[in-house]
Amino acid sequence: MRVNFRFYFCLVVIFFSGLSSADLVIEVTDWVKDPTKIAIVPFQNKGRAVQQDIAAVIAADLTRSGQFSVLDRDDMLSSPSHADEVHFRDWRALGVDYLLIGRSENRRNKMAVKYTLFDVHTQRELLEDEIRDGRDAERAIAHKLSDAVFKKLTGIRGVFSTRMLYVSVQRNELGVSSYRLILADADGANWREILRSAEPILSPAWSADGKQIAYVSFETQRPAIYQQVIATGQRKKLTNFPGLNSAPAWSPDGKHMAMVLSKDGNPDIYLMNLATAELQKITHHSAIDTEPSWLPDGQSLIFTSDRGGKPQIYQFTLADKKVKRLTFKGRYNARASVMPNGKSIVMVHGDEQGYHIARQELATGRLLILTSSSLDESPSIAPNGTMLLYATKYAGRGVLAAVSLDGGIKFRLPSPSSDVREPAWSPY
Repeated sequence: MRVNFRFYFCLVVIFFSGLSSADLVIEVTDWVKDPTKIAIVPFQNKGRAVQQDIAAVIAADLTRSGQFSVLDRDDMLSSPSHADEVHFRDWRALGVDYLLIGRSENRRNKMAVKYTLFDVHTQRELLEDEIRDGRDAERAIAHKLSDAVFKKLTGIRGVFSTRMLYVSVQRNELGVSSYRLILADADGANWREILRSAEPILSPAWSADGKQIAYVSFETQRPAIYQQVIATGQRKKLTNFPGLNSAPAWSPDGKHMAMVLSKDGNPDIYLMNLATAELQKITHHSAIDTEPSWLPDGQSLIFTSDRGGKPQIYQFTLADKKVKRLTFKGRYNARASVMPNGKSIVMVHGDEQGYHIARQELATGRLLILTSSSLDESPSIAPNGTMLLYATKYAGRGVLAAVSLDGGIKFRLPSPSSDVREPAWSPY
């Protein structure tokens, strides 16, 4: 599929099938100018009735990517579920490029979904497979299928099966806030509460294997860094020193955690050996050093510092302990993360118009502003390096939003019941 990243403005609100339990909804605001047209036929089901409309979830996934236009079901001339039922002339007449059909079957405690993807113009099967999962795993199967179709048609690994963390803030009629750390699928569905507190929760972060998280909680009336196993909920307090305990960041090998501590009087970057709890102080400067993030090779970190007078991004190399400044454009650059390929960083970039999400190439210093709103923060990169989540303001409320790394695809994820902030996109 040829992807054209010139875009037009459109506003489409997608309410996903079966998302009554979702804390977020999806509003696609910008997508590619000529999205690929695909028809996704409702899947035939055999056996126990399914709880989710698998084809509708796939359609929502592909639409949310901004690169596909899905044919409305009411416009379909037939509903094939097997290859021999497909009449390509009908689909060509409807102007679609690709056709996805499938059928599901419940087998004891398992569900099996068989699917076929066709190129309508060449009348060839591009993809045929079967996905099996638990009997109530329709959404998980749908996301896996979306990933497979997306990879086949774009050459890029999909992220529909990934998850995200975010902080939800609710205020009662007296203005008192409660904070929840939420874990959800990448589309906002299947959310569950990881932690609830009357005090702020900040800086959620994933381990590289996606099995653990870290975050900052004020539940003891001062900031402390916690480590938590997702499957069991087992928690461990890593730090609770006087002063700052903030910005946890797992190393790529999962053995260390970078963090910011001010226990010695000044905010500096420390590394903790997670096996021994031994701390190593790696920055020693009178300025504020904060917001560490690892490079993919685990040999260096980037961080925010005002040692040059204003917040900018610096790199610390572990082997030689040298510090190098990376950003020079703009009055403010902070909260940086490194792209999975290690070639660019994304960050909050401040200029005369406000605070935006920007991407900078490390080799050339080329800067690309990705967002046009003025209060953007907390960027978190998708594991395939094509999109990022960030927090912003819309209609007076805190919302999550996403943008492609070329700025061409955008969508918002507002919550109908709370302000949302501090997103963290999971690894694969």
